[in-house]
Amino acid sequence: MSDNPSLNKSSSLNKVFADLPVTIFEAMSQAARDNAAINLGQGFPDDPGPEDIRRAAADASLNGYNQYPSMMGLPELRQAIATHYGHWHGLKLDPMSEVMVTSGGTEALTSAILAVVQPGDEVVCFQPVYDSYLPIIRQAGGIPRLVRLEPPGWRLNEDMLKSVFNSKTKAVLFNNPLNPSAVVYPREDLDLLARYCQEFDVIAICDEVWEHVTFDEHKHIPLITIPGMRERTIKVGSAGKIFSLTGWKIGFVCAAPQLLRVAAKVHQFLTFTTAPNLQAAVAYGLGKPDEYFLSMRKDLTRSRDRLTKGLESLGFPVLKSQGTYFLTVDLSPLGLNESDAEFCWRIVKDYKVAAIPVSAFYEQDPVTSVVRFCFAKKDETLDTALERLSDAVRRRKG
Repeated sequence: MSDNPSLNKSSSLNKVFADLPVTIFEAMSQAARDNAAINLGQGFPDDPGPEDIRRAAADASLNGYNQYPSMMGLPELRQAIATHYGHWHGLKLDPMSEVMVTSGGTEALTSAILAVVQPGDEVVCFQPVYDSYLPIIRQAGGIPRLVRLEPPGWRLNEDMLKSVFNSKTKAVLFNNPLNPSAVVYPREDLDLLARYCQEFDVIAICDEVWEHVTFDEHKHIPLITIPGMRERTIKVGSAGKIFSLTGWKIGFVCAAPQLLRVAAKVHQFLTFTTAPNLQAAVAYGLGKPDEYFLSMRKDLTRSRDRLTKGLESLGFPVLKSQGTYFLTVDLSPLGLNESDAEFCWRIVKDYKVAAIPVSAFYEQDPVTSVVRFCFAKKDETLDTALERLSDAVRRRKG
C-alpha cells in the first residue's frame, strides 16, 4: 500500500478528461518543433495582427482601467458587438441583456454547453467536430449524437438529421463556417437545420468564430437570423479570428435573455471576466470601416489561392476553401496506400511540413483521406513549404 494515501485516488480521477489523448494540434505542433518543420497545421497567422488595434490595447493598458471589469464585459464592447452584428447581419441585440464577453471562443462554447445540457440530454454534433465539444458535453452528463459529414461537399441532408433528432434531443452544436472542412453553409442547409430545431424544441449552440473569414461569393448567415431561431440560438463569436489576434482570447456570446442569463452564471465560475485593455481594443476594432474586413478577406483569399495553386501543381487534389484559415486535400485519388494521419506524420518527418489529419476530428467512422493545411501565412512561408513538398506525392507513388 502506498505511503501517500492521496495517490490511491488516482484511479478515480475524472475519466472525461483523464482518458483524453494529447490533441492532434499539440502533437503536430510539437512534431513541427522537433523536426524544425514549417507548421501549416495549427490555425494561427504568422503576422502580429493589426497595428492600430494592438496600439489601442497598449494605450488602454497604460492609461485605462486595469482592475476587474464587469463580469459581462465592458459596456463599450457589448455595445460594439451589438452594433457590429446589426450592421453586418441585421441582427438586433440588446447589448445589456443579450451580449456577453468571455475569455475566448472555447470558454464561450463551454459556458453555453454547461448552461443548456443536463444529464441524459442528447446533443447533436457534426463530424468533423471541434475537439472541445464532446468532453464538455460529457462533463455535463450529456450524450453526443454524432453525424458523419463527408467530402467533397460536407453538406447536411434530411436523412442524417432524421437519424439523430428525437424527443431526447436538447441541443445541437453547429460550426459554420466549418473547421476543418472550410465550408460556408448555404441558406438551404440552415433552413433544414432550423426546421428540425423547431420541430423537436432544440436549442442551437452556434460556433460562428469564422464568420468574417469567408471567400468568393460565400456569405455567412447566422443561424440566429433564420425565422423561428431567435429565441432558441446561442451565437458564439471570436475577436481572435476576426482580427487575426488568436492569442487575445476574446469571445462573444449572443442570445435571448433567458439563455444568456444561465450562460453568464456558468461564465462567472470559469473565468469570471476578461482583460479590460483587450476588450477596449476589440471594441475599437469592431467599429472599423467595412473596408478593413473586406481587405482582410481579400488578403486571405490571395494566400488561399497561392497555396491552392502550388499544391495543385505538385499533384495534390485540393478541395476549394470557402472560409476559415484552412484548405483541405483529399488524398484518395492518389493511391498512396496510407491514411491521412500516416501522411501527416510522414511529411513532418521527411519533408519538414506539418499538417493536420482530418480523421482527428472524428470520434466514430472517420474520413481517413483528407488533410488540412493552414494558409494564413506569409508568402515566403507558403513558398518554402511548397518547395519542401515538391516530391512528397511523386516519391511515395514511385
